[in-house]
Amino acid sequence: MSTIQATLQIGKNGLTPAILENIKSRFKVYRDLKIILLKSAGHDREKTKEIADAILAELGNYYTYKIVGFTIFFKKWRKPVN
Repeated sequence: MSTIQATLQIGKNGLTPAILENIKSRFKVYRDLKIILLKSAGHDREKTKEIADAILAELGNYYTYKIVGFTIFFKKWRKPVN
């Protein structure tokens, strides 16, 4: 597994099934993923948290995230996270 971080942007269409599949496919290669929310996605802290929670629910127990501004950093772990 590579330790290089992948980057993905979410725009005005928001979180679509295609974006979720793209995120899952990137985690097959990368351990870290940086998702940037563009202004057209809506710069709102609550919306950022909602998007991060929706992605985490889709990914499962092996992932965690951290929000910095309007950027979400996801990390994949070897063992499930509580």
